[in-house]
Amino acid sequence: MHHAATAITAPDTDHLPAYWQFHDAVAQAQLLAWLPRRRHTIVDVSGPRAQAAEIAAMSGHAVVRVVEADPGRRDPDGVAHVVGDASRLSFLADGCADDVIAEDRALSTHLAAEAVIAEIARLLRPDGRILACVDSLVLGMAVLADQHHWAHLVDLPHAEVVLVPWPDGTITRCYGPDQARELFSGAGLTVNWMRPRTVFSESMVTHVLRRDPASLPKLVRAELAARSDESLGAQLVISASKKG
Repeated sequence: MHHAATAITAPDTDHLPAYWQFHDAVAQAQLLAWLPRRRHTIVDVSGPRAQAAEIAAMSGHAVVRVVEADPGRRDPDGVAHVVGDASRLSFLADGCADDVIAEDRALSTHLAAEAVIAEIARLLRPDGRILACVDSLVLGMAVLADQHHWAHLVDLPHAEVVLVPWPDGTITRCYGPDQARELFSGAGLTVNWMRPRTVFSESMVTHVLRRDPASLPKLVRAELAARSDESLGAQLVISASKKG
């Protein structure tokens, strides 16, 4: 995975490269497929790049978006912004949410993810669901290899908690499928499915879209239909539920 840290970090621009247009379109399509048909109350604790709150509200749901700072913009209809710490959701009542969204690496950037997932489980009503996206163990190993930390790679797949230094000085928590399942089950949640965010490579996507930019919808549909090994990919997307 060339320049591994950039594999999940989109440029801070309104004009995204072809691959990131594809990546964001896949994320939106996966969310739309996951959202319930009838109106639900949804708490969104996603990272700052996610557009999950807006998409859910446009689909007819009532959304509470937890943000670390006032976004300084008008909330879209159906979205209520609440300034607070996503790892300490005591300002929200038990069982207040039908669903929770934790997109854009929320459970990777909050290193004490056990506390976050416990709070999410508390918010969920019986049979409530969560959709989350985390950095994968595959990505963590690639980042360490980029940084020539070869000695750390030997025991990495067997570690209970994998924290990887990012080039910008931050830390990300990476998960293999077993580690992700253990995180959710420890909070009383059952993983319903897990898959990579994308299975198509950046080089393949870029090549196809350069030849035919109008093929993006077909490429997204092919991605969603592709069979995938849940242990692959830079990110893992997880859907879990709370027992009724």
